[in-house]
Amino acid sequence: MKIVIVGGGICGLGASLLLARDDHQVTLVERDACALPESPHDAWERWERKGVRQFRQPHNFMPGLRLLLETELPDIQDSLRRQGAAKYDLVNPIPALFADRTARPIDDKLWTLTARRPLGEWVFAEAAARQQGLTIHRGVQVKELVTGAQSIAGVPHVVGVKTTDGRKLDADLVIDAAGRQSPSTAWLAAIGARAPYQEQADSGFTYYTRYFSGKLPQRNAPTLSPIGTISILTLPGDNDTWSVTIFTASSDQPLKRLRHEELWTKTIRACPIHAHWLDGQATTEVLPMAGITDGYRRFVVDGKPVATGFVAVADAWACTNPSAGRGLTIGMMHALRLRDVVREAGENPAMLVHHFDRRTETEMTPWYRAQLARDRARYAEMDALRQGREPQPLADGLARDIESLFLTMIADPDLFRLALEYLGTITPIQEILERPGVRDSIGAARAGLKDRPVRLPGPSRQQLLELVA
Repeated sequence: MKIVIVGGGICGLGASLLLARDDHQVTLVERDACALPESPHDAWERWERKGVRQFRQPHNFMPGLRLLLETELPDIQDSLRRQGAAKYDLVNPIPALFADRTARPIDDKLWTLTARRPLGEWVFAEAAARQQGLTIHRGVQVKELVTGAQSIAGVPHVVGVKTTDGRKLDADLVIDAAGRQSPSTAWLAAIGARAPYQEQADSGFTYYTRYFSGKLPQRNAPTLSPIGTISILTLPGDNDTWSVTIFTASSDQPLKRLRHEELWTKTIRACPIHAHWLDGQATTEVLPMAGITDGYRRFVVDGKPVATGFVAVADAWACTNPSAGRGLTIGMMHALRLRDVVREAGENPAMLVHHFDRRTETEMTPWYRAQLARDRARYAEMDALRQGREPQPLADGLARDIESLFLTMIADPDLFRLALEYLGTITPIQEILERPGVRDSIGAARAGLKDRPVRLPGPSRQQLLELVA
């Protein structure tokens, strides 16, 4: 097949490698013109990726991605290791609160190699540049879709793209990997396609990040730690670097002062189990980011595709608040499903679109729904605490289930690992909860935690306001 992929981020590059290695002729089009830097160091220092707003914000290569790469793209995993990606073990060291420190079979899955986004993208791009059967055009922007003879009556069939510089690229399949800001809904409207089903809303969070280098700090707290009206995210990077992020509700006006380095630093210092993450050399100023949207699109509506010859993957399909660090992993898992569907459907356009929609809905959408439920619950909690109210009990059943697992993971070493299996993007929480005995174990553990504090140490709301005053 001839395949055109629009978007040269990690997931677009990963999809192109998977498909080119299945002997398809793949053309990848990336609108950012900056050439591939000579080294990962140059990628961090000088690579301009204007089309990726979060390029220098924290990213995580989750255990689920490590498992995928080891099976499907082992050379990428080897390159990450050679270029200095850090080993990040979710389960070890076992927290001291567990008397039972016996290893479990799942432990071998609960680690990964992780890196800052520029190094990770450089590794994928360098492999793609050498890949036979893969052509990459940087600095080229897609203007519109090209249609041909329909394969389903009344449904437009895409047979290529036109670019702003006048090129026409023919394709048996066009893949939208253009990320959160993908314009493909407008492209589809222009060819007379019905609108895909869409959900879109501002995630409601603002991020304030600094990077450091030195000896990697010891993990004394959850990677993502909710502390009243802020959350703190601490992530190892590559080559002895790490990031520390404070994120807040975007509507929390006093906390917008966290963009100032002195106030940001004072806030982290006031969090006793996080303060040591500042014990390195700061390598950036505070990097703010806001306006990140949650979004979801489905391209089969009422059982009928809006178009054939066209699919969307990764963030061009669905995206959420990035603090969970799953975006790259889920995007690559989605690309792998597409590779498998292309194998199954061959050059049958209708079968391809229907099968990919089915696998997306059953295997990928649960990740989106769970994160959305968790984000909405966390935002509501922040909002209540900001107003001096006790947070209301969660109305959403899925949000309650996630909260229950997170609360009880400190009480039982097996529940601890189940939570990490979900957090590490190995198994959706909906599937974990359906395993025999899991809900009973959570219920028993939660009953035993009634009198135990579960809040992490850090400043009260009043103390926080004083810190940023």
